[in-house]
Amino acid sequence: MTAFGKLIRTTAFRLTLVYLFLFALFAASLLGYFAWNTRRLINEQITTTVNAETAEINDIYTRVGLRGLVFTVGNRALRPGSNLYLVTTPTGQAIGGNVGSLAPGVMASTGWSEIRYRRLDEQDVAEHRALVLVTELTNGFRLLVGRDLDERRRLFGIVANAAQWSLLVVIVLGIGGGVFVSRRVLQRIDAMTGTTRRIMDGDLSGRLPVGRSGDELDRLAENLNAMLERIEALMTGLKEVSDNIAHDLKTPLTRLRNRAEEALASSGSEAEYRGALERIIEESDGLIRTFNALLMIARAESGQARGNMDDFDAAEVARGIHELYEPLAEDDGMTLRVRTTPVPLHGNRELISQALANLVENAIKYGKPSPVVQPLDPVAAMRAREILIEARREGEHVLLSVTDHGPGIPESDRKHAVERFVRLEASRTLPGSGLGLSLAAAVATLHGGELRLGDSHPGLTATLVIPALISGGDRLAVQTQDMPQKVA
Repeated sequence: MTAFGKLIRTTAFRLTLVYLFLFALFAASLLGYFAWNTRRLINEQITTTVNAETAEINDIYTRVGLRGLVFTVGNRALRPGSNLYLVTTPTGQAIGGNVGSLAPGVMASTGWSEIRYRRLDEQDVAEHRALVLVTELTNGFRLLVGRDLDERRRLFGIVANAAQWSLLVVIVLGIGGGVFVSRRVLQRIDAMTGTTRRIMDGDLSGRLPVGRSGDELDRLAENLNAMLERIEALMTGLKEVSDNIAHDLKTPLTRLRNRAEEALASSGSEAEYRGALERIIEESDGLIRTFNALLMIARAESGQARGNMDDFDAAEVARGIHELYEPLAEDDGMTLRVRTTPVPLHGNRELISQALANLVENAIKYGKPSPVVQPLDPVAAMRAREILIEARREGEHVLLSVTDHGPGIPESDRKHAVERFVRLEASRTLPGSGLGLSLAAAVATLHGGELRLGDSHPGLTATLVIPALISGGDRLAVQTQDMPQKVA
């Protein structure tokens, strides 16, 4: 397709033609109304003047008779201008005035009419148009008083000429403006098209150009760039997940195979075979848990879990997690406490519960105080092994947090810690897959929030920050607003 063909097929050019047609139609209508209104005003002025002059001449005829009428009409007919006068006898013979010839029958009827005529003093035979009033005097004499319409014709010619040139200028400027606008829009669209082709060829780092005008194309480019950044992040995450699965799951799979080979090679009794199978089942359960966590993260990041959202009290979730993990924490030498206030929330209860459970599991595993910094005071030592679960409302957000007093996570590593399969140096010797914080971050993102990792001096505070935008939660808020604060 040629450049001109692409140009005239653009939406901008077509819209320009539509607006040009509408504007030309509006301009023509406006000029037409102006011409019609001008014609009406001229006719009104003529009729007013002619009526007044006719009345004046009738009064003269009444006072001084036919001789005075002919004298008055003769004098006025000699004045320069476009006024017309004619006096005829009852038989139709002209006895005064400046009209040379009329169409037949004009003087036979009284009243207003638009006629063709020729002036008495003109040498040519050109006919003119005039608006005249014919009145009948006493004794059968008739009087014609009128005004030539040449002035109206000239004004119409000026208006028509101006309309033609105006429409021509509008069309030329409109088409020129349409071509200019279309070329600019087409250049920007072509730039976007080139970028999208590079992206389709595999260059996910490409971004659409954004100007400084802030128009609709710039806003579209900004939104598309945000979408591309999200796609690039997902593709990068997918690649990292694939690499991490290949590296991090290779070890447990190899261990699983080695144990099966060892059982076949060395086990002889039924008890030894049973023990080997139990160890293999344990390894398999660990792998299944890892894959389940990956699937849950994928569901959260893809938004598939949005269909299972409902209204519930986040405080009930926090208390349920406390009841579930309190025995596990005590077996590990930790104390699990909960502090809640009624917090209505709209979301996926299962995913939020799982995310909070992951944070509690991490606190139990990694939240033990370091042996070299354990306090000598028994009360302080007990507080150092305390884990606090909180559910509260802060401004326009619901906060679900887990606080421990262990070694925490250095600030420089916190962004890296929420990635899949990432295990920091201090936790590599402990069991786990490195997916707990990733799942919590994905669940927070699904609900329009975020996972914040903060310092509890010492220790770590992991907080799910979720916007308190609830659907149908007013009923729940009314039910829970008078409930007392609970601390366990």
